[in-house]
Amino acid sequence: MRLRIKQRLISNLDSYDIFNESGETVFTVKSKFANGHYLRIYNAAGQELGSVRERMLTFLPKFDLYIADRCAGHIQKEFTLFKPSFRLDFNGWKVVGNLMEWDYNILDASGRPVASISKEILKWTDTYVLDIAEERNALYVLMVVLAIDAEKCSRS
Repeated sequence: MRLRIKQRLISNLDSYDIFNESGETVFTVKSKFANGHYLRIYNAAGQELGSVRERMLTFLPKFDLYIADRCAGHIQKEFTLFKPSFRLDFNGWKVVGNLMEWDYNILDASGRPVASISKEILKWTDTYVLDIAEERNALYVLMVVLAIDAEKCSRS
Protein backbone atom coordinates (compact mmCIF):
# COMPACT_ATOMS: atom_id res chain seq x y z
CA MET A 1 0.00 0.00 0.00
CA ARG A 2 1.33 3.43 -0.89
CA LEU A 3 0.19 6.62 0.84
CA ARG A 4 1.18 10.21 0.17
CA ILE A 5 1.14 12.73 3.04
CA LYS A 6 0.76 16.36 2.01
CA GLN A 7 0.92 19.16 4.52
CA ARG A 8 -1.68 21.81 3.83
CA LEU A 9 -0.19 25.01 2.44
CA ILE A 10 -2.47 27.46 4.21
CA SER A 11 -3.25 26.56 7.79
CA ASN A 12 -2.67 28.13 11.21
CA LEU A 13 -1.81 24.76 12.73
CA ASP A 14 -0.31 21.53 11.39
CA SER A 15 -2.78 19.82 9.10
CA TYR A 16 -2.28 17.12 6.51
CA ASP A 17 -4.18 15.19 3.89
CA ILE A 18 -3.22 11.59 3.23
CA PHE A 19 -4.01 10.13 -0.19
CA ASN A 20 -3.91 6.60 -1.59
CA GLU A 21 -2.47 5.72 -5.01
CA SER A 22 -5.75 6.66 -6.69
CA GLY A 23 -5.59 10.17 -5.24
CA GLU A 24 -8.47 9.56 -2.83
CA THR A 25 -8.27 11.03 0.67
CA VAL A 26 -7.81 8.16 3.13
CA PHE A 27 -6.96 10.13 6.28
CA THR A 28 -7.00 13.75 7.40
CA VAL A 29 -4.85 15.09 10.23
CA LYS A 30 -5.76 18.19 12.17
CA SER A 31 -3.80 19.83 14.92
CA LYS A 32 -5.50 20.79 18.13
CA PHE A 33 -4.17 23.89 19.87
CA ALA A 34 -2.32 22.67 22.97
CA ASN A 35 1.03 22.86 24.69
CA GLY A 36 3.15 20.78 22.36
CA HIS A 37 1.96 18.92 19.30
CA TYR A 38 -1.48 17.28 19.42
CA LEU A 39 -2.39 15.74 16.07
CA ARG A 40 -5.78 14.09 15.59
CA ILE A 41 -6.23 11.55 12.81
CA TYR A 42 -9.56 11.09 10.99
CA ASN A 43 -10.71 8.64 8.36
CA ALA A 44 -12.31 9.78 5.09
CA ALA A 45 -15.77 9.77 6.77
CA GLY A 46 -14.58 12.19 9.46
CA GLN A 47 -14.40 9.70 12.34
CA GLU A 48 -11.49 10.21 14.73
CA LEU A 49 -9.27 7.11 14.72
CA GLY A 50 -6.33 8.14 16.87
CA SER A 51 -3.94 10.87 17.88
CA VAL A 52 -0.30 11.74 18.44
CA ARG A 53 0.33 13.78 21.58
CA GLU A 54 3.61 15.33 22.62
CA ARG A 55 4.46 14.96 26.27
CA MET A 56 5.60 18.16 27.91
CA LEU A 57 8.36 18.56 30.48
CA THR A 58 10.54 15.72 29.22
CA PHE A 59 14.30 15.95 28.70
CA LEU A 60 13.99 14.80 25.08
CA PRO A 61 10.84 14.97 22.94
CA LYS A 62 8.41 12.12 23.61
CA PHE A 63 5.10 11.38 21.91
CA ASP A 64 2.25 9.15 23.02
CA LEU A 65 0.37 7.30 20.28
CA TYR A 66 -3.34 6.77 20.87
CA ILE A 67 -5.85 4.51 19.15
CA ALA A 68 -9.19 6.09 20.07
CA ASP A 69 -8.65 6.91 23.77
CA ARG A 70 -6.20 4.06 24.51
CA CYS A 71 -2.47 4.76 24.64
CA ALA A 72 -0.97 2.18 22.29
CA GLY A 73 2.70 3.16 22.60
CA HIS A 74 5.36 5.84 22.62
CA ILE A 75 8.12 7.25 20.46
CA GLN A 76 11.00 9.21 21.96
CA LYS A 77 13.96 11.01 20.48
CA GLU A 78 17.23 9.57 21.77
CA PHE A 79 20.28 11.61 22.68
CA THR A 80 22.74 11.56 19.75
CA LEU A 81 25.32 14.03 18.53
CA PHE A 82 24.87 13.98 14.77
CA LYS A 83 22.11 11.79 13.39
CA PRO A 84 18.64 11.80 14.90
CA SER A 85 17.53 8.53 16.43
CA PHE A 86 14.22 7.45 17.92
CA ARG A 87 13.28 4.74 20.40
CA LEU A 88 9.95 3.18 19.59
CA ASP A 89 7.85 1.43 22.24
CA PHE A 90 5.10 0.44 19.83
CA ASN A 91 4.23 -2.91 18.19
CA GLY A 92 7.82 -4.12 18.68
CA TRP A 93 8.90 -1.86 15.81
CA LYS A 94 12.12 0.07 15.31
CA VAL A 95 13.07 2.99 13.07
CA VAL A 96 16.27 2.79 11.01
CA GLY A 97 17.78 4.88 8.24
CA ASN A 98 18.69 8.44 7.43
CA LEU A 99 16.20 10.46 9.45
CA MET A 100 17.90 13.79 8.62
CA GLU A 101 17.20 13.34 4.93
CA TRP A 102 13.83 11.65 5.50
CA ASP A 103 14.64 8.29 4.02
CA TYR A 104 14.05 5.66 6.66
CA ASN A 105 12.36 2.35 7.33
CA ILE A 106 10.19 0.94 10.07
CA LEU A 107 11.02 -2.69 10.85
CA ASP A 108 9.22 -5.25 12.98
CA ALA A 109 10.88 -7.18 15.83
CA SER A 110 12.28 -9.80 13.44
CA GLY A 111 13.74 -7.17 11.08
CA ARG A 112 11.09 -7.45 8.37
CA PRO A 113 10.07 -4.17 6.72
CA VAL A 114 6.81 -2.65 7.93
CA ALA A 115 7.14 0.56 5.91
CA SER A 116 9.56 2.67 3.92
CA ILE A 117 9.30 6.47 4.21
CA SER A 118 10.77 9.06 1.87
CA LYS A 119 10.35 12.80 1.44
CA GLU A 120 9.55 14.23 -1.96
CA ILE A 121 11.71 17.22 -2.81
CA LEU A 122 10.87 20.39 -4.70
CA LYS A 123 7.31 20.62 -3.34
CA TRP A 124 5.57 23.70 -1.89
CA THR A 125 4.73 21.84 1.31
CA ASP A 126 6.15 18.82 3.12
CA THR A 127 5.19 15.74 1.13
CA TYR A 128 6.09 12.19 2.17
CA VAL A 129 5.58 8.83 0.50
CA LEU A 130 4.85 5.84 2.71
CA ASP A 131 5.21 2.37 1.23
CA ILE A 132 3.48 0.10 3.73
CA ALA A 133 3.88 -3.68 3.56
CA GLU A 134 0.45 -4.49 5.05
CA GLU A 135 -2.59 -2.24 4.75
CA ARG A 136 -3.68 -3.05 8.32
CA ASN A 137 -0.61 -1.12 9.59
CA ALA A 138 -1.41 2.11 7.69
CA LEU A 139 -2.78 4.03 10.70
CA TYR A 140 0.08 2.89 12.94
CA VAL A 141 2.76 3.85 10.39
CA LEU A 142 1.09 7.21 9.90
CA MET A 143 1.22 7.87 13.65
CA VAL A 144 4.96 7.14 13.81
CA VAL A 145 5.70 9.35 10.79
CA LEU A 146 3.63 12.22 12.24
CA ALA A 147 5.49 12.02 15.57
CA ILE A 148 8.89 12.12 13.85
CA ASP A 149 7.76 15.02 11.64
CA ALA A 150 6.44 16.93 14.70
CA GLU A 151 9.78 16.50 16.48
CA LYS A 152 11.66 17.69 13.40
CA CYS A 153 9.37 20.75 13.06
CA SER A 154 9.96 21.64 16.72
CA ARG A 155 13.70 21.41 16.21
CA SER A 156 13.73 23.58 13.06
